[in-house]
Amino acid sequence: MIFGQPLWKFLVDVYIVWILVYFLLKFLSQNKKIFGVTITVVFLFFIFYIVDYFNISASSQILKYIVQWTPIAIIIIMAPDIRRSLEIVWKNDASREDFVMGSERTKIEIVDAVIELASTKTGALITIEKHNTLDPYAERAIPVNGEVTKELLMNIFVPNTPLHDGAVIIRGDRILAAGAYFILSDSDHYDKTMGSRHRAGLGISEITDSLTVLVSEETGNISVAIEGILLRMNDREKLLDYLTMFMK
Repeated sequence: MIFGQPLWKFLVDVYIVWILVYFLLKFLSQNKKIFGVTITVVFLFFIFYIVDYFNISASSQILKYIVQWTPIAIIIIMAPDIRRSLEIVWKNDASREDFVMGSERTKIEIVDAVIELASTKTGALITIEKHNTLDPYAERAIPVNGEVTKELLMNIFVPNTPLHDGAVIIRGDRILAAGAYFILSDSDHYDKTMGSRHRAGLGISEITDSLTVLVSEETGNISVAIEGILLRMNDREKLLDYLTMFMK
């Protein structure tokens, strides 16, 4: 008997508490904003306890309302950050065992399309799925389910069309969806002049093992986002070699 309960119950209690604490710490560590807000909430509860203990009526009433409504306000305001942190925590659980990478022909079609789009300074965002499924984003986008071709990719990113601003999601040799929107990266390391398209590509690379090819509509520069890193890839052969390593 430990603390008045059988040993097996005590061990189960400890295990459950350990899991909850581990998950909470891992969740909080993924986002500085959420960690800061959590510390603030804990501080408010502490102040509320002190005020209530000394029976300071006016302050107690005000803090009571703040404590009651703060969690709701935080959930509403911090929803994107909370969602992003949860996606990072469960990243490995979203892995697909039956993933298939695109063929040599698909790789060439992607590179040719990107080079052509860059030459006309047409903005583009092309995400290639690997182990981590992109179904949650594809389900909220426009289904395409078409073979990857240079012509189809270029048509999708024609300026001032409904699909131009979103991302194309490629699974294997097919375009799964177009017009997909990702959570923007809040990394402190990206260039502050970076637009939302590049921040979206960087964001999806932080929470999945996908690779995203980006074309800037301002400069025509080509970049690759992978594992939370943005790499400049203006050379066709360099881009081809990089995709070869990723898609093998």
